[in-house]
Amino acid sequence: MSLKVSNSSENNPMLPVSDPGRTHDDGDKLFKGSAMTKRGAYAAVSYMSCAVLLVMFNKAALSSYNFPSANVITLLQMVCSCCFLYVLRRWRIISFSAGEKSLISDNSTKFVPLNTLKHTLPLSGAYLLYMLVTMESVRGVNVPMYTTLRRTTVVFTMIVEFLLVQQRYSSSVIFSVGLIVFGALIAGVRDFSFDAYGYSVVFLANFTTAIYLATISRIGKTSGLNSFGLMWCNGVVCGPFLLVWTFIRGDLKMTLNFPYLFSPGFIVVLLFSCILAFFLNYCIFLNTTLNSAVTQTICGNLKDLFTIGLGWVIFGGLPFDFWNIIGQLLGFTGSGLYAYYKLMGK
Repeated sequence: MSLKVSNSSENNPMLPVSDPGRTHDDGDKLFKGSAMTKRGAYAAVSYMSCAVLLVMFNKAALSSYNFPSANVITLLQMVCSCCFLYVLRRWRIISFSAGEKSLISDNSTKFVPLNTLKHTLPLSGAYLLYMLVTMESVRGVNVPMYTTLRRTTVVFTMIVEFLLVQQRYSSSVIFSVGLIVFGALIAGVRDFSFDAYGYSVVFLANFTTAIYLATISRIGKTSGLNSFGLMWCNGVVCGPFLLVWTFIRGDLKMTLNFPYLFSPGFIVVLLFSCILAFFLNYCIFLNTTLNSAVTQTICGNLKDLFTIGLGWVIFGGLPFDFWNIIGQLLGFTGSGLYAYYKLMGK
């Protein structure tokens, strides 16, 4: 995809952004009768690819290198994200507002109006909580069981969406979600590395994820910002709070004393973690606004097949037995059914 700036007034920003106000005709559909658009399908696949790789690199930093602070990794990811967005916006490769032309002249450093920034505060708060809890949840549970427990996020998401916007779902969707949860319970019943604290943090991560996705779905369509603009607001608001938090907790001091801080391998892991976090956040916004919060959660379940396989091979930690395999298959079957119902518009 070319990033060359064009003078045509009909061109959209060079990188794809969410467009909450756009209506889709049949030509935009993935295929005739589908409830998902082509852009929505691309966003879903991109999210799954980035998510698998990011979990691997985060797990490598926290477990393989025993890095002491997940919060510092989150802070680095946020700082890198803001730097990427600033440079891309200054070069006019992207815009922050939905429908804004890429050639708009803006020589100020204030990319988002103050009133718009205030409007996105609930989203920023949900994002900060989501990031902190999710990063901590990776540490306490092995990768296969982490992905298994995270699969129950869809239930939390459906509950939050019902409470916020009275969203209701068809019996087909409810059945597929029930199959996912049942599979997760079957897979987890024989986890010999049970850790009460680790499990509790993962379920808390599920809850914060549900709130975050539901908030994206609401604010993302009313703020007038596209995916990049929402990411910028999150970074500007949450960055200072996270910096103060890591200082108070002593995480910055622990980081400076970390023996592998300047190890080439560890630096490469951190670099890829930050780059992938940027693309993952973008894909989350894009997928949630183009599709839905529940679809975003189901995409997380579908990518777990690759995450579990890679996590088991690279990091180990879970003795796969008959019931675990059955549970995993039930969960993937439920995710596949949901994807089918979404594509067919049921």
